[in-house]
Amino acid sequence: MNNPISRGVREKFIASAQNFKILARKCDNCGTIILETILYCEKCQGNKFTLIEYDGIGTVNTFTIHTVPPEGFEDVDSYAWVIFTLDNAPLRVSGFLPGIKQPADLPIGSKVRVNGFDKKHGLLLKKI
Repeated sequence: MNNPISRGVREKFIASAQNFKILARKCDNCGTIILETILYCEKCQGNKFTLIEYDGIGTVNTFTIHTVPPEGFEDVDSYAWVIFTLDNAPLRVSGFLPGIKQPADLPIGSKVRVNGFDKKHGLLLKKI
């Protein structure tokens, strides 16, 4: 990210994730809630927002399990890339959940929470 605004957005998002939160924006024009990492409102293309921090707890919608990690991810045995809906916000978020070997380890509807941020793996999740 060469844009200094984008770097600031990423740093704020990471800081929230390190505190087990998800940073979002509420469009000042239409009220749409979007992730902090998105720079323009998806509904009205507005660019003025109010920051909102949500608890990073949600429900698993879907996931992909990697039992043979790709090159560069050999530091984990297996993991799931998870898409989940926040419990207290109309947002779907994706993240990295290590230790998942089979679908029975993470049934749809399972609860997860943000557990930090890793430079390599991105948003870290933990099953709760």
